[in-house]
Amino acid sequence: MILIADGGSTKTDWRLISPQNEIVAIQTVGFNPYLSTTAEIEEILWKELDPFLGTLKINQVFYYGAGCSTISKNEIVANAIETLFPEAEILIYHDLLGAARSLFSYHPGIACILGTGSNSCLYNGKEVIQNMPSFGYFFGDEGSGAYLGKMLLTAYLHSELPSDINDAFNDRYPLSLENILDAVYKKGKPSRFLASFNEFIYEKQDHPFINKLITRNFSEFFKYFVLPYPNYAEYPVSCVGSIAFLYHSLLTDVANEMGIRIGKVIKTPIDGLVAFHAKTAGSSISH
Repeated sequence: MILIADGGSTKTDWRLISPQNEIVAIQTVGFNPYLSTTAEIEEILWKELDPFLGTLKINQVFYYGAGCSTISKNEIVANAIETLFPEAEILIYHDLLGAARSLFSYHPGIACILGTGSNSCLYNGKEVIQNMPSFGYFFGDEGSGAYLGKMLLTAYLHSELPSDINDAFNDRYPLSLENILDAVYKKGKPSRFLASFNEFIYEKQDHPFINKLITRNFSEFFKYFVLPYPNYAEYPVSCVGSIAFLYHSLLTDVANEMGIRIGKVIKTPIDGLVAFHAKTAGSSISH
């Protein structure tokens, strides 16, 4: 049996594929090796993944994850997965390669991730050949849910929100300055905290002030994550992630204004990864 995973900082989508091409969908909490230890990841897997697998024998695990960009970070995840599947072949890849394979299969393009975090890469149909580095929620992540939440909170803390948005925010989130600063600087998963305000932002997206925040979020993403690629206009730009999916129309409008052509916009890469590995294995998998 094969297990394929798309791991983000907020959630991880898993697909178990049987020899008869039957597919079982599982979802667990997400994790990032920059923010979580092997022991913490292992605890999540035993609690949330193992109950669905029972005594099934897993032969291969293809894990595409946020933060899996170096050998040492990949080992953090691999060591945790190995405790569940000691006999399996475990392959750890960056989530950018997962996005590219899902969006483009064997064709070239610029793959973008806009979820809790953000990133992009230039893909030649086989491998990632260039990547604009993402600096995380503190220094970057333009285009992401965390960045959008940070912009909203910054405006709130500086008393820059229009009165109606400010009142609605206070009604929804009775937060003190200390609550906010502790969540960002002291507690775990700060990017998830920042991204959590996107439900409010999505509900208020037609308000001129919020609309401008979303538009600025995307324009800054394209500025730092697409325009620097040489000959970017020659490639289709496709996006994956909850933020890209939720604000598909605004994302496309901003891209058009900046001379960028948008191809696919999908919420999650997992189904595309299942199809990709089916092609690689020389078989077809039907849902």
